[in-house]
Amino acid sequence: MDNIFDWSYDELKEWFKDSGEGSFRAKQVLDYLYKGAGSFDEMKNLNSTSREKLKEAFVIYVPEVIDKRVSKDGTVKMLLALQDGNIIETVVMKYVYGYSVCVSSQVGCAMGCSFCASTKGGMVRNLLPGEILGQVMAASKEAGERMSHVVLMGSGEPLDNFGNVLRFLELVNMKEGLCLSHRNITLSTCGLVDRIRELADMKLQITLAISLHAVTDEKRREIMPIARRWSIREILDSVRYYMDKTGRRVSFEYSLVNGVNDSLEDAYALASLLKGMKTHVNLIPVNVIREMLFRPSQNKAVESFRNALESRGIEATVRREMGGDIDAACGQLRRSYLDGM
Repeated sequence: MDNIFDWSYDELKEWFKDSGEGSFRAKQVLDYLYKGAGSFDEMKNLNSTSREKLKEAFVIYVPEVIDKRVSKDGTVKMLLALQDGNIIETVVMKYVYGYSVCVSSQVGCAMGCSFCASTKGGMVRNLLPGEILGQVMAASKEAGERMSHVVLMGSGEPLDNFGNVLRFLELVNMKEGLCLSHRNITLSTCGLVDRIRELADMKLQITLAISLHAVTDEKRREIMPIARRWSIREILDSVRYYMDKTGRRVSFEYSLVNGVNDSLEDAYALASLLKGMKTHVNLIPVNVIREMLFRPSQNKAVESFRNALESRGIEATVRREMGGDIDAACGQLRRSYLDGM
């Protein structure tokens, strides 16, 4: 049976019509679902015949929280079980503007970035749209409040699960559902150039974030296998195309690794690459991960890097560390859980 969270309002209207029911039932069902109903029997506005038909065709499925860690800063990392037994991670963060949820788009990841725990077990499968949406629902239940922002920065490469992610963006924006503005959604990619261009043509108003992490193709290939397929120049060309098509500013994520990519020469080279672009650089001291030799840059090096960028006219901030005491980086908690099984 289908997870009803995979279905849109219009599709449910058609389903009710084809089932001999009034299409107005679709709005009633969605009202219950997005207020947290866990079963069709809770939908008292529907007659028993409608409820039985729904039970025969659909399941209401939100990933189950099987473990969670709560940081001293309030960040909550949840380990979620899917129907097939696979495990994913979702992180809930509280900011002054409200709650933000970082969702996964795949079980595992195929990109192979050497500083990320998500990819260590390889890519298992893509998440379905309702499974991505279900993470937002689980986060709201955990926080007791609506999520104001969503970031597709958890495990997996969103543009490698292109169709399902696009469908999620449609569903999460649905006015009969969560009605979350695309302007409050950020999608992070390691740089799948063909998909960036395809996304640009759709002119969605989401924020695109590019995981760059190096200023030369040679160095980038050492830490990000995807760099063997597309060069930095090709990525930047696709970003300019995205900006032209959408009118949206694109941000760049740059994980700082001690002694690898955090020199002043690297900073000046990055500023040169981004010169003339309406952009922002998010500097991220790399997370310490077991079995890896990478270590985060020292605070002094981080500040020097930021100052060097700003001296060349590039806006830059250092990402505030959240959940560092609970393995909140992508893939860390899932990996610990699977290693302990």
